[in-house]
Amino acid sequence: MKILEQYNRTFSEKEINEAIQKAKETASKFSRTEMLKLAFNCIDLTSLNSDDTFEKIEKMTQKVNKFNEQYPEMPNVAAMCVYPNFIGSIRKVLTNSEIKVASVTGGFPSSQTFLEIKTQETRLCVQRGADEVDMVISIGEFLNGDYPYIHHEVKKIRKATGDAHLKVILETGLLQNPDLIYKASIISINAGADFIKTSTGKEKIGATPEAVYVMSKAIKDYYEDTNETIGLKPAGGIVETDDALLYLAIIKNVLGDEWLNNKLFRIGASRLANNILTEIYGKEVKYF
Repeated sequence: MKILEQYNRTFSEKEINEAIQKAKETASKFSRTEMLKLAFNCIDLTSLNSDDTFEKIEKMTQKVNKFNEQYPEMPNVAAMCVYPNFIGSIRKVLTNSEIKVASVTGGFPSSQTFLEIKTQETRLCVQRGADEVDMVISIGEFLNGDYPYIHHEVKKIRKATGDAHLKVILETGLLQNPDLIYKASIISINAGADFIKTSTGKEKIGATPEAVYVMSKAIKDYYEDTNETIGLKPAGGIVETDDALLYLAIIKNVLGDEWLNNKLFRIGASRLANNILTEIYGKEVKYF
């Protein structure tokens, strides 16, 4: 592919390890409370379980509505992310217009269905009120080297999203090496992704600092050539507050302070929200 000829980059283990060590040093110098509040404000509060119900999602939405009454010193989460059939439940209950409604789409989490189904599901998500949709690339096709198909797939789904934002999930835990993560990032960005996202949270390996570093470099390289700002979303297995701070530090070191906001950085998580509140308030909090 022509775009991969232009962005033909490789990563050494030494480069990645040094970058992560540098990020750990950056994170150690953060004002923890301030940066944890920022991390909280970047959370996509996520419920993607087989036993989700309309009642459960509506209760979660009510908690988001009342959050600032309970915790007035805190910013609220950035978005709520659910399966497509629950978009209407959030829209019916959500009163805070600043909270985005996000939905997974395109045969999530495996992406193993017809492209026509993926695009139609995406259209339906937007019609039902999704501000953002999170799709998964066809991992098998990517690992088989069919990069033009991945570009075509993302481009078709990008068209189906209309004015909504598109987050493209790379499922980095299955991509085997940093160079492939970089390729998947560049292809997705070039095809129209507004965000690139690490993982579905349904595989053994979710977000990792290594993957986030490589994805950040892809975003930076593309930005330096085009001046287009693309967002990044680590997701999958992010539970501890130190993990959230490390990802913020990687973003700060590679992309700069311009990316340290929920317009360009998100964290896909559920348990992390309560753990941030627990650390900030110095007592166990199980609000969400």
